[in-house]
Order: sequence, then structure tokens, then C-alpha cells
Amino acid sequence: MNYRDCGAQASTMASQEFPLQMDEVIDVDEESFLIFTQSLPSQNLGFVDPRLPFLEIEIDLAELRGQAVVVWKITPLFADWIASPQNFFLRNAVIDAQSTVLELGCGVSGIVGLALAPRIGSYLATDQDYVSKILRLNLESNMINIEGPKKHQSKTKTTPTSPSSHKASKLKFLALDWETDAVESLPALLAHEKDSKKTKVDVVLACDCIYNESLIRPFTRTCEDLCRLAGATPTNNPTICIIAQQLRSPDVFEAWLIAFMRSFRVWRVPYNLLSEGLKENSGYVVHVGILRSNLEI
Repeated sequence: MNYRDCGAQASTMASQEFPLQMDEVIDVDEESFLIFTQSLPSQNLGFVDPRLPFLEIEIDLAELRGQAVVVWKITPLFADWIASPQNFFLRNAVIDAQSTVLELGCGVSGIVGLALAPRIGSYLATDQDYVSKILRLNLESNMINIEGPKKHQSKTKTTPTSPSSHKASKLKFLALDWETDAVESLPALLAHEKDSKKTKVDVVLACDCIYNESLIRPFTRTCEDLCRLAGATPTNNPTICIIAQQLRSPDVFEAWLIAFMRSFRVWRVPYNLLSEGLKENSGYVVHVGILRSNLEI
């Protein structure tokens, strides 16, 4: 199937499954043309100055402070938008006080988790294990307790470790390498952590995780695996992926979109629904994906 033009294969989706008003991405070339013909600002790689000893930002009237190290410029903008009470995911109860959200590639700052965790049921920040030390410091400096770091299950499946006896915080870190780790044991871990029968992730977040082609395949496969976890069914609120990116290379973007659309239906969030820093000509874009098998009715 050629996903540069997959409109004929798109299935019908019931309005109650995805109550958001946005146009589906049908053609990769058209989508790339529409976003890369904007007046994109020059942002180099898109880092906040890594020489800063500390980074202070204000998100939804809350001030966050932590070690800067490497923070993508899109991250605080995305965090401010996704955690805003006016965000349409929150207003439409796609994300609510009971939601389980998992972030891929959280980095050392923890900004998105710090902003969104107070509004939801559980937030699982994931990245490679080396980020855990500085991430812990940044979370602790913002009075957020973190349990871990826990090493996720490798490809060789084993039984998850028993949960801690103390009350778990909403925000936790889990080491997850897209190339070497598996997510099959995550439902059991979620059930233990939340002391509930809920074993699926409601929303997968990724903020500027795709900046070279080598990341595309493992990233897409991990998204697929997360969306197929126990509890996700075609008629029972399928897992939603929300992916924010800085626009750098048209070739990398198109390669990602082709790969992603093989398994996911994709929508671009309209600029009128984004906050000022993410709007048209900002150099950023946000897409939403739902696994195709979860949309077949």
C-alpha cells in the first residue's frame, strides 16, 4: 500500500471515538508541502542554551526550575499547551483526571510531566536509563517525588518487581529503550502501580523525538506496541498518540510520516487550536495518531 496517497483505504470512524475537529492527513507529499512552505524561523537544532546552569520557566502560572543541560525549545511550549485548561484534549475529556499518560523520550527536564501530571491520574515518563539521575534532581527540585528509576522489562520477559509500600506519586520514571526493551509487561506494572484493573495507556506523548531517520522504525514500533496493550479495544477508547515536532528536515519528516501512517491514521492539530508559540510559522507542528486496527468498525 502506498501511504503517500492512502485516502481510499481510510476507514470510517465514529464521532464518539475521536470528538476532535481536525482534518485527517491523507497524502504525505501534500502534508509536507503545507507545513514546510511556511516561513520557518531559523532555530538551528532547537536547543535551549545548554550553558545555562539552571532553566526557569512558567507554565500555567506555575514556575518550574531545574538543571537545563539539553532541553528542546519546543518542550516548554508543548508542556504549556498540553497542560492548559483550555487545551481541547482536556476540554473534550480525551485527557482527564483518570487518564494514564506515557511520555516517550522525556529527557532530563521532566517539563511535560511536571506540567501535566497534576491534571491526570498517572504520568509515566520514559527514556533511556542514563537520564534518570538528572531527571530525578529536576523533579525533586520542583517538589515532585519520583519512584525509581525502574528498569523496564527486556525482550526476555520477566515478572515486574513488586510496587513500593509507600504511596506512589502521579509522576514516575521508567527506563525504556525503543530498540532493546519490550512493553508487554507494562499492563501488569500499571495495575500494580495504580492499584486498579486498568492496564492500558490512554495517551502516548512524544515531544521532538524524531530528528534523524534511524529513530523512525523503533519509535513507530514502540508506539504500535503501546497502543496494542491489554485493555485497548476498537470500541473502548483507543490509545491516542500526540506527537509534537520541530520542523527541520523535510526528508526526515516525510520518512516518519510514511512509516507512521502504515499503522496509524493521522491528523494534524489545526493551528487555531494550538497556543501562540506553536502556531503557524513557529517552526513546530503537532500530530495525532490512532492505530488503524483500533479504528475499524
